[in-house]
Amino acid sequence: MGKIQIISDSNQRSLKIKNSLLRSLKKNNLKILDLIIVIGGDGFMLKTLKKNKRAKKIFYGINSGNYGFLMNKFSSRKTIKNLKKAKMISISPLDMVVKNSKNQKQKHLAINEVSILRQSRQAASLSIYNGSKQIIKKLVSDGVLVSTPAGSTAYNLSVHGPILALNSKKLSISPISPFRPRRWKGKVINDKSKILIKNLDPKKRPISAVADNIEVRNAKNIIINTNRKIKFYLLYDQNRSLQKKIKLEQLKKETN
Repeated sequence: MGKIQIISDSNQRSLKIKNSLLRSLKKNNLKILDLIIVIGGDGFMLKTLKKNKRAKKIFYGINSGNYGFLMNKFSSRKTIKNLKKAKMISISPLDMVVKNSKNQKQKHLAINEVSILRQSRQAASLSIYNGSKQIIKKLVSDGVLVSTPAGSTAYNLSVHGPILALNSKKLSISPISPFRPRRWKGKVINDKSKILIKNLDPKKRPISAVADNIEVRNAKNIIINTNRKIKFYLLYDQNRSLQKKIKLEQLKKETN
């Protein structure tokens, strides 16, 4: 089996796939060095990637969840064959550095998106910068989302953000239920940008900063930029590549 490692979610469906896969791997002489097969849903894949961010491994996801956008479809007959022909892509995550109301700092990785969300019944009041250049002086909304291309079909799409091609080298900044200005649709910027989001009224209008699914409450300032020192290498079946999935979502959005 070489150095193939399997990391599985603990639910019954994941464990069933794992057992089937182990039998198939024993029958086939599959040798892919430093491969980690991840069985679960998108959330489990994101969690596994972050745990192994320094491992320099190759990841192949098998979906046992619902949508499984980051994952491949399991087939007891075809998965080994698909693995042998799988194509690799690399993605870099976002660094989120948050300073809270007590001036304490926390740093977390986000593979899909960083979401800034109102923490109370009061709408958030935010100012957003790209480096020293102000993008918007005052945004009153439920929050704002900064998305990578890999995450642009997830939460970003739900708030009507643009779908980004995987090789676009762009990030999307999308408002969540904007109240003022109502017509602000957000902005697409270069992925080399350093984004600063300030809470203009932290006492009256507290906000949370969330890196994928890790929340930091009472955020005062949030700095977001692409971490080019970390690369995640993902394998996808030839006919179900991440690029193709993103393209299909673009086509769906255009026809809706």
